[in-house]
Parts: sequence; C-alpha cells; structure tokens
Amino acid sequence: MRASLLQIAVDEAEPVDVRRQRVASLVRQQTDSDLVILPELWTTGAFAFESFDTGAEPLEGPTYEVMAKAASDAGVWLHAGSIPERVAPDGAADGGAAGGSAGALFNTSLVFSPSGELAASYRKIHRFGFDKGEAVLMGAGSELVTVRLPETTLGLTTCYDLRFPELFRGLVDAGAETLVVCAGWPERRRSHWTLLARARAVEDQSFVLACGTAGTHAGVPQAGHSIVVDPWGEVLAEAGAGEEVLTVEFDPGRVGATREQFPALKDRVLGVGVPGRG
Repeated sequence: MRASLLQIAVDEAEPVDVRRQRVASLVRQQTDSDLVILPELWTTGAFAFESFDTGAEPLEGPTYEVMAKAASDAGVWLHAGSIPERVAPDGAADGGAAGGSAGALFNTSLVFSPSGELAASYRKIHRFGFDKGEAVLMGAGSELVTVRLPETTLGLTTCYDLRFPELFRGLVDAGAETLVVCAGWPERRRSHWTLLARARAVEDQSFVLACGTAGTHAGVPQAGHSIVVDPWGEVLAEAGAGEEVLTVEFDPGRVGATREQFPALKDRVLGVGVPGRG
C-alpha cells in the first residue's frame, strides 16, 4: 500500500481559497498513491484561534467540495485533514456547545473515497488548550471512527488525541490496523510528537501515519516532521520541517503478522473496547 502525507505549510498571507486550490492540486498529483493524508486545520491554522469562528464552514462546505473533487480526480482515498465545522444551533447538542447562538464549532476530519464520496467524518475528542483556545472555542466529539479500505482499516485521530492511549486502544478494539493522526503540532514539543507516535504504534501493534503542518500558526512555529511508524515502532519515513510530500510504501499485512508473532494484545487484563463506527 502506498500513502502520501501532505505536510502543508500554513501561511497567514495566503488566502484560504488559494490554499484550498493549491492543496487540491497537490492531491491530484498523488495518482500513484492509495491513500493521501492532510494535516489538522490547514485552512485556518491550528493555533489561529481567532480564525476558528470566521473560518468555520458547514460539513459540506467549500473544503468538502474541493477535496471531494480532488479525491475523485486522483482516484485516491483522501483523509482531508480537519476543518473548523459549524453546526446549526438545532444540531449542536452532540459533543457540547461552542459558538453560542451561531451554532457549535467542532474540529472535524473528513475522509473521502476514490469516487469522491464522504466515507467518514470524525469530531476531535480531546481538545487542546486547557482553559483557552480550542478547549473553550470548540465542542468535543464523542464517537470513535474507523474507515474500512480494501487493504486495511483506518482509525481516525487528531493531534492532541495522540496523548491519550485509551482512544487508540479503543480504535484497535473496533478493528483499526492503521492509525491516522492529522495534526498541527508545535515545534517546541516535537520530541513528544515522535515519541508518542512510536509508542502508539508499539502498544497497539499497528501502523501509525501522522501528518503535521509546516509554517507558523499565529506566531507558533509548527513541528512538521510527519512520520510513518510500523507495528514494531520502527520509523519507515519522516519528513523535515518545511512543506513536503512524504510518500511511503507499507504492507498492511504486517499488522496481523506482528500480532500473531508477539501476541501481547491477547494478554490485556484491564479495560474494555469501545465500539467504533465507520
């Protein structure tokens, strides 16, 4: 299986519509890939909190339309990163309220099939910021989401989720074999990014495909260094700090082989699985 992680640079001077078209063009170039992955909140910047409200869009908004077309044109499975999703007030109950009378905001990932159909959406469960930023501006998702591809089952996560192993274990219980992380991870905690991606791969005996952003979001330099890790924790590929397309070949069959060769998951005593959807 061939995957391409598009480590997009977010430049505040670049109009969002221009960035959408530029990213769509990059997606269309990945015709030799089976799966293409974009980072978190690449339309606004993950730390550009003041842009969440002004940059919010409905699920089937401009980014949805452009990315669905790009996936179809390239004939690839496309994890289109995440957008600040606005939900109308009458649909805001799921996951908490944010945004007041204008409706709730969520950090929502979109996955499209090679025909351009929406295969799944995932609202980020763990919001970053403690008592500010995303944590107070956006509602929290509540459902684990998996997506079945012909070669493997994806488990969807977003950025700060990476710090919470119980989420990843729940995705494995729901059948995930390849764990996808779209992120806007800051440079000052880049060592955590690499460490946690490898840890999630080892403890869940899964591939981890973690795609971050480049550039600077509201004055916060981004880590870049998108990474692909195999079920033994070995790094198969890693990007640098700038905008880059990271492409890697991997064998999804290694997940089953690893779990059979070293059946640690069978020795679990604590915790129960949480059903996913997808």
